[in-house]
Amino acid sequence: MTATTTARRGRIRPSARPPETAVRRRGRAWTVLAWIAAAVFFAPVAWMVLTSLHAEVDAATNPPSLFAPLTLDQYRLLFGRNITPFLVNSLMASVLSTLLVLGLAIPAAYALSIRPVERWRDVMFFFLSTKMLPVIAALLPIYLIVQRLNMLDNVWTLVVLYTAFNLPIALWMMRSFLREVPREILEAAQVDGAGLVTTLRSVVAPVALPGIVATGLICFIFSWNEFLFAVNLTATRAATSPVFLVGFITNEGLFLARLCAAATLVSLPVLIAGWATQDKLVRGLSLGAVE
Repeated sequence: MTATTTARRGRIRPSARPPETAVRRRGRAWTVLAWIAAAVFFAPVAWMVLTSLHAEVDAATNPPSLFAPLTLDQYRLLFGRNITPFLVNSLMASVLSTLLVLGLAIPAAYALSIRPVERWRDVMFFFLSTKMLPVIAALLPIYLIVQRLNMLDNVWTLVVLYTAFNLPIALWMMRSFLREVPREILEAAQVDGAGLVTTLRSVVAPVALPGIVATGLICFIFSWNEFLFAVNLTATRAATSPVFLVGFITNEGLFLARLCAAATLVSLPVLIAGWATQDKLVRGLSLGAVE
């Protein structure tokens, strides 16, 4: 081996990583872009809240008078119109349907992921195919069935429908989450003599809790925002908050400030639920990111 070869091998190759200053600049650029994107998405919400604090005359100006005097009159008028029953109906339909969806999706996802049944791919495709039918195409048959059962204007009708329409989404999500559960702890539970219910409650549920929270929150949001079935299958007793919002669009015109105040109140439960579970939501969505 010559001295030249030894010298060449002894050279230290330059690092392939970019300089530290370039990394910092790139990080700052992404941070600025993230703030810009957050501002763009938050701007309509801020405009809605600000408009709800204005009088109807100031909100109807074009362009809107952003610096008009602030008032809570729109919220007082809302509670005068008794928005509470609509919020209660939405909360009842969304929470009960979400609990039913999770109660059905977790054992089904366990059977299709940790203990796969025969032809599980066909089962998953069947659940996925139920989402291919446009909802409006199923409205008339569902209306006739509900009418024949004398279940119109009943909140339990919405609970059953929301459960049926959210179940395929929850099943696909929970299967992805449960595939991340380590098989070793399941085998250890079997060695200790744990049954299926005990395994699901004491082993699978704590490990997959972020995924369960993420699935539940998404199903809750879908149920809370649903409008088509609520407006066609309810009248007065079981009407939900999205139906209440439509009441501000009348022949007399659009009551913009009052509509923004109602939309702010209707959005609060979802915002509070998302804020309270944000850590588990991020962990759950990243848990099922890799199949």
